[in-house]
Amino acid sequence: MATATAPKTAVPSRLPKFETGKWAKKPGKFLESTGKVGWFAIEALREIPHAIRSYPKEIVRLIAEVGMGAGAMAVVGGTVAIVGFITLSAGSLIAIQGFASLGNIGVEAFTGFLAAMVNVRLTAPIVTGQSLAATVGAGATAELGAMRISEEIDALEVMGIKSMSYLVSTRLVAASVVIIPLYAMSLIMAFLAAQLTTTVLYGQSGGTYSHYFHTFLRPNDVFWSFIEVIVISVFVMINHCYFGYNASGGPVGVGEAVGKSMRSSLVLIQFVVLFASLALYGTDPNFNLTV
Repeated sequence: MATATAPKTAVPSRLPKFETGKWAKKPGKFLESTGKVGWFAIEALREIPHAIRSYPKEIVRLIAEVGMGAGAMAVVGGTVAIVGFITLSAGSLIAIQGFASLGNIGVEAFTGFLAAMVNVRLTAPIVTGQSLAATVGAGATAELGAMRISEEIDALEVMGIKSMSYLVSTRLVAASVVIIPLYAMSLIMAFLAAQLTTTVLYGQSGGTYSHYFHTFLRPNDVFWSFIEVIVISVFVMINHCYFGYNASGGPVGVGEAVGKSMRSSLVLIQFVVLFASLALYGTDPNFNLTV
């Protein structure tokens, strides 16, 4: 007599399921997004002459907005106050850590050398770029994203106004102009903070500090740091304008665009400083522009 066998039930696996197709598409999506950002940057840079000729008043307004901010930010001093405070703190930390570390080997007199080299080559460009991204860049992403989801950008195109030139290229010009005095103030604040911390707080002779500071403060380094921070400002604004210009998904999409743009800018700033350091201060004589 044949006995009926019970159907076999599938035992659920406790191992995680890996979707190979999903991960296989990641490199392609990354290359696609990189190409879109690159083409966006080319279009924005190409429209700069048109923006300067056609929208000079908008550029002046954006220069004031980028420098001093708008609304509540303008009350506290805007981007100038924020960048100045952050670089003041960074310069003080360099002096504190440098004096303590160099004092362990008996050469605390070289604190002036450390302040002159580290502030110009590393700290001031990074801090200024991050401050620009956190204040002006994030605001630009949110503003352009809100215009995109409310179809204001499409309305500009219908009225015959080049949205790329009016919204993006003008911001690139404004950021490039404002970043020069802003970075000069950042350097001054960083130098002043390091000197006051070393001479007043730790009691080092002012002549000793000034001797090593002026000996190792090279004009070439200052010039190249200005060029570096201008490049950083252009890259940061292109990145933030790209995410805001192409935002989608309603108010939630605007918030996601701001987060993505901020994370991308932080990584982008580090890469710019890294490659600039390799180009300017690398050990390869064929890749060293300051010799």
